[in-house]
Amino acid sequence: MERFFLNLKTERVWQRDYANHAEATCDVTEYIVGFYSSVRLHSKLGYLSPTAYERDMAEKHPIGVSENT
Repeated sequence: MERFFLNLKTERVWQRDYANHAEATCDVTEYIVGFYSSVRLHSKLGYLSPTAYERDMAEKHPIGVSENT
């Protein structure tokens, strides 16, 4: 988590001047959802984005569902 917050601050927050808290909240949310999880490559995930890694893992190792529900 410490690395995530460092990336958030250096890649986004310290690069901008926010007019108010609501603007900062929207921008940070956009960074996390629109860039960090969807586009940014992560070395620990084999240089895939978290979204691509999750999709690949779901295809390779689908979660089994019990027939007794």
